[in-house]
Amino acid sequence: MDTKAFKRSLNSSANYHRKGFGHDVEVSGQMQSEYQSHLIQKIRENHYRLQQGEVTIRLAEAFGFCWGVERAVAMAYETRQHFPNERIWITNEIIHNPSVNQRLREMQVNFIAVENGQKDFSVVNRGDVVILPAFGASVQEMQLLNDRGCTIVDTTCPWVSKVWNTVEKHKKTNHTSIIHGKYKHEETIATSSFAGTYLIVLNLAEAQYVCDYILNGGNRDEFMSKFSRACSEGFNPDRDLQRVGIANQTTMLKGETEQIGKLFEHTMMKKYGPDQLNEHFLAFNTICDATQERQDAMFQLVNEPLNLMVVIGGYNSSNTTHLQEIAIERGIPSYHIDSADRIGPGNCVEHKPLHQDLTVQENWLPDGPIVVGITSGASTPDRVVERVIEKIFELKASSVGVAFLG
Repeated sequence: MDTKAFKRSLNSSANYHRKGFGHDVEVSGQMQSEYQSHLIQKIRENHYRLQQGEVTIRLAEAFGFCWGVERAVAMAYETRQHFPNERIWITNEIIHNPSVNQRLREMQVNFIAVENGQKDFSVVNRGDVVILPAFGASVQEMQLLNDRGCTIVDTTCPWVSKVWNTVEKHKKTNHTSIIHGKYKHEETIATSSFAGTYLIVLNLAEAQYVCDYILNGGNRDEFMSKFSRACSEGFNPDRDLQRVGIANQTTMLKGETEQIGKLFEHTMMKKYGPDQLNEHFLAFNTICDATQERQDAMFQLVNEPLNLMVVIGGYNSSNTTHLQEIAIERGIPSYHIDSADRIGPGNCVEHKPLHQDLTVQENWLPDGPIVVGITSGASTPDRVVERVIEKIFELKASSVGVAFLG
């Protein structure tokens, strides 16, 4: 399928919308009242620090809603206003935040159900309005919805679209797209649908395995078993790793994406020589600015003396998980929660350790004065962060018998 031609055709369709519908003022006011926080603004103005009783809060200097997420949510709100009586669907969560998605459900926006790993589009009727989320949708899904005569509202983040353009360039020059990402993640699924030949690597270790194969050969069956769900149909490592280009899921760790790019560059230089490198290797910068800023702010924060770290965001949020990784690598006790409801009753917290199931930690807030680092993923509203901070203040105040003053 000529994905580029399809997108051009879709862009010219009267049923396709990639901008808002002129309800900016009403939507801006609604989002401000529902998601913004006076307390968080106060902390920002106080050099990202707030002390109350025995608790000092240290907020990362970049956190929470990014521009692409805010844009996607605003477009979803505008869509509901512009189509007050039509049935509206979202092909997936609009962003990876439970409170925002719940708010859309309350606005009578429906979510396509997933059964046995497959989305059930049978519920979508001709003429329905369908929103594509911030991390995009696959070409196949867009084609299905277009063929069904749906009104499509595309909130895909421009940074994600930039990656799609990159893999299109790989395809044009017959380079295999090496995508640093999670093969099950919606963004990577969408990106790979625009690629020609592709291979998805999760981390530096998997990238090293692929590069070793490029240089030394290896067991083809073992290779295909390892990447069976992370490569294009008919992928052949002996044929398809001679020319490669680098792309990424925009929410991955910036440093690791850069390391993977350098590793493949050095591998192809060693294999084919410096004079042939441009024939065998392509690299474009597809790292999202907002993801980079939040990771940089987290690296800065964990260098300070902290008793513990609270990372707030959806459990299926990739960028939030990577913020958690940074704290863990520094040996700081770290708690990933998706809302203030995970805190209490008593001095306990229900949190998600890295790559593990939810667990309850008793006595998670130490006695005496504490410094708590706080950050949130790019899909987390400030209001959610505010509630977490208030809960921490309440817990510490009750532990020393002091009433929380609010």
